[in-house]
Amino acid sequence: MSVQKASVCPLDCPDTCSLAVTVSGDHVLAVRGSKVNPITHGAICAKVANSYPEFVHGPNRLRYPLKRIGPKGQGNFERSSWDQALNIIRDRVGSVIERYGPQAVLPLNYAGPHGMLAGDSMSLRFFHRLGASLLSRNPLCGGIRSAAYAGTFGATPGTPLQQVSLAKLIIVWGNNATVCNLHLMRQINAAKRHGARLVVVDPRRVKVAEQAQLHLPVRPGTDVVLAWAIAVELERLGGLDRAFIDEHVLGFDAFMEAARGYPPERAAQICGVELDDIRTLARWYKEASPAVIAWGNGLERNQNGGSGLRAIAALPALAGKFGVAGGGLVGGAGHAFPKTPDKLTRTDFVPPQTRTINILDVSRLLLDDNLDPPIKALFIYNHNPLIVHPDQNRMKRALAREDVFVVGIEVAMTDSMAYADVVLPACTHFEHADLYPAYGQQYLQRAEAVIPPVGESLPNTEIFRRLAARFGLTDPAFSASDSELMDAALSSQDPRMQGLQPSRIPVDRAIKMEYGSAEPILFDNVAPRTPSGKIELLSQLLGDRYGAILPGYRPLVSQYPLTLITPASDKRITSTFGGLPDSDATPVLEMSPDDAATRGLTDGMWVRVWNDLGEVFLPLRITTVVRSGVVCSEKGVWLRTSSNGQTVSALAPTHKADLADGACFNDARVEVQAR
Repeated sequence: MSVQKASVCPLDCPDTCSLAVTVSGDHVLAVRGSKVNPITHGAICAKVANSYPEFVHGPNRLRYPLKRIGPKGQGNFERSSWDQALNIIRDRVGSVIERYGPQAVLPLNYAGPHGMLAGDSMSLRFFHRLGASLLSRNPLCGGIRSAAYAGTFGATPGTPLQQVSLAKLIIVWGNNATVCNLHLMRQINAAKRHGARLVVVDPRRVKVAEQAQLHLPVRPGTDVVLAWAIAVELERLGGLDRAFIDEHVLGFDAFMEAARGYPPERAAQICGVELDDIRTLARWYKEASPAVIAWGNGLERNQNGGSGLRAIAALPALAGKFGVAGGGLVGGAGHAFPKTPDKLTRTDFVPPQTRTINILDVSRLLLDDNLDPPIKALFIYNHNPLIVHPDQNRMKRALAREDVFVVGIEVAMTDSMAYADVVLPACTHFEHADLYPAYGQQYLQRAEAVIPPVGESLPNTEIFRRLAARFGLTDPAFSASDSELMDAALSSQDPRMQGLQPSRIPVDRAIKMEYGSAEPILFDNVAPRTPSGKIELLSQLLGDRYGAILPGYRPLVSQYPLTLITPASDKRITSTFGGLPDSDATPVLEMSPDDAATRGLTDGMWVRVWNDLGEVFLPLRITTVVRSGVVCSEKGVWLRTSSNGQTVSALAPTHKADLADGACFNDARVEVQAR
């Protein structure tokens, strides 16, 4: 007999949907949306609904510890016991520490699950006490956005997602909402029913753009120029709110001096959009109240990415769009939750002078024989670096080093796990309890296990408890239960918790983060938490850290004529679900008719997409969905979809963005020819 149980989606998506899971015995039969979270309101994406039962129970699921018996990368393993696997790890990592010191050990993890316990809790306690090198994870994806937002507004929440429904003008900027921010669409549709206008800024005519009154197909990397031009046009139209600026904005004069170098006429040429469209957008923005901007998670992945975000964030400040429900900028949702990360991860365990390594540099440093100390032991968990890191071929060479001991902790046998020496089977989130804040909406949720662990798999927290015990770490911090970890993750004394201990949040309730019994509204019941207490268009903090006191623009020079963008898929979340049958098809390369005609290419033919870093073979789809000069193919597919063992990540460059030393995937420049 089947029963339905409450859960939460843990995947790397801003929505963090509440789930209703149909279970029979120890098997997940179906996954549907529930209405526990009013934001997600019973709707979930097809990839979650269709993929989870196979992901949990399918043949690619890791059920037992494994040890490698063949060359790295070939995926040849034999079954091991937990005791044997943990002993191997203790002995091999112990030898590394004895010879090179603890900083020769590195965790390599990112955002596979977004639960606070599975993500990083006991794991970082372990690495911090061990004295391992620290990993700066954010540069891979969210670091640019976090730095730009914090430098402009500080650690304060922006417009809640649900307030988008109140807006009269919605600007969706670089946000492929139907694929990776599904519940923004519900708010957009509600606003449109009340007469709101919709504008989409995106180099690709994504599905949400089909509903828009205006679509600006901006060239990747030029968003800062477009935002500057809108600011200049607002000034010409008398659309700047001088009273708001004088009281609440720092750096107006310096910002506008930079912006005036890019008036709409010049910006139209640089950005590849129509001059009249820039002027129309500025006029609509001036006239509308409330007006809101909902930006996405990809527009910053270029060398001007931080500048683009900062210039976009400046627009509601310049036009005085804050202070009302439904106005401003949807962002900073993670700041709505009373997190206590130092308590959860025990940063006090970190030894002085411990080095920090940028996640984007891991493959380079693994190959660097002059690094002191070298990286000789690697723990890969919650992450599939071979598929998601730039310069895939360099990562492949790095992981193939026989003198680097690799521990893999995973749910499924990914391409990266094929390079591990020992693989430990982890639970899916359906098999353990966890806490779920979000980075796209402001409701806190908790979930319990809905089935027992599959095979001999264990939750990440228990895996690292056992590792701590093997390494002789006896501090009580390493015997903390999952409930105790939950209570360390968030401050139960904060009014936003409504008197609840984190470990006791009912699974049939989503806790709304409120300020004085109301949703946060910037310049109403919340304020910027910058050094000046104002919106900082000129940021000394960003200047000191990154040499970027103001936004700037640098054209990208390349011998390759086409920009490759790699957006999210409707089949995968990053690379999660990539090993399932529905994701095995080779993705297409989208190209405009003009670019195809120039190269003598026809629809459906196989093409070679290449640059100095690698080459990928893809079937061609000629379409007006993408603008000229841009080609597009989905990210996250696994190597099994490739005839030569390379996917689009092989073409992504390794240079860094203007903020946070972040990744520049959308700076990939390529050429395309018939195969």
